[in-house]
Amino acid sequence: MTAPDAETVLACLRLARTDGIGPVAYRRLVRTHGSAHSALDMLERGATRISRSVGPVCPRDAALREIDRLHAMGAHLLVHGQPGYPPLLARLHDAPPVLCVLGDVTLLANRMVGIVGGRNASSGGIRMAESLAALLAAHGVDTVSGLARGIDAAAHRGAMTAGRTVAAIAGGLDCPYPPEHGDLQDLIARTGAVVTEAPPGTVPQARHFPRRNRLIAGLGLGCVVIEAALRSGSLITARMALEYDRTVFAVPGSPLDPRCHGSNDLLRQGAVLTENERDILRELPEFMEESTLFSQQAPRPAAPVRAPVPRHGSQPAPPPAPPPAGTGDLHEMIEGFLSFTPSPVDDLVRRCQFSTAAVLTVLSEMEIAGTIEFLAGDMVVRRPPPA
Repeated sequence: MTAPDAETVLACLRLARTDGIGPVAYRRLVRTHGSAHSALDMLERGATRISRSVGPVCPRDAALREIDRLHAMGAHLLVHGQPGYPPLLARLHDAPPVLCVLGDVTLLANRMVGIVGGRNASSGGIRMAESLAALLAAHGVDTVSGLARGIDAAAHRGAMTAGRTVAAIAGGLDCPYPPEHGDLQDLIARTGAVVTEAPPGTVPQARHFPRRNRLIAGLGLGCVVIEAALRSGSLITARMALEYDRTVFAVPGSPLDPRCHGSNDLLRQGAVLTENERDILRELPEFMEESTLFSQQAPRPAAPVRAPVPRHGSQPAPPPAPPPAGTGDLHEMIEGFLSFTPSPVDDLVRRCQFSTAAVLTVLSEMEIAGTIEFLAGDMVVRRPPPA
């Protein structure tokens, strides 16, 4: 397949950016009229029934400005049905007509798994996301996630310790969200890839996030859910993954922790119970066959990897975000990290980035209040509320 000419790309972008033209309508118009050029002509002349239900056709100048902005930031524009478009995503009935990508576009064709979960994740949930992503990367399976706080950010950082990662975002490439993850997005763009359906300048809004979730579900061979509450966005991603015939994995959590009710419910509905990377790898398509993509990447270790070594040329994960100036929020921060699964005190100190003395003082106050309990081995666990 030859590379598309500039006019073809421009016509596809104009059709995709026309208000009222979604992914399904886009494909139907191109299929019915033979090309994006012909579909645009029919829309402009009002010669097709869909013309009455869509807005004005995207102007040529507006599409050219978008292309210029993408080029100025070093980004790529991928068009459905053209070379470079992610093959796994292309199979979806509602595949995005165009993608804006910053970074290595070839990474979107690699074997990868989505890892998603709660924004207010516990320390144990964050450790699990980092560990799974790192161990999968050591086996040649990259991670795609949504750059959100909590589980998503932990998955990205874990993947970068041993491989690469893809960040699917809801807004434009120049509008990082949340804003404090701007540096993380820049690092992912330099070492992996950042992908979105939105044009530059798009500030993320609630209605944009289902599209982001579709990218995560469609790019991965499966989707892992860690600490998802009921009615969380992570469950939307899992549902989309099922619709796309992907395997859904869920990490079990304490029934006493509301953050785990959604992911535990996925297990009740048949999701693959996931405690380590082997639970994921054995379920991926073609994993046990010798003639797989693994042979084209790093060789599979003979035994499970416990301490992944960064690949040559990769950069270590970025340090956690700097701590707040005062200690007034430390109690709230520690409460957010604690769960009904024991957590090492040292891990809490590292994640909070306050002094050990300050963290122990707050933990002691919480113990006196009866909300936590210290366990052997410098572990701490949240106590269930009184019956």
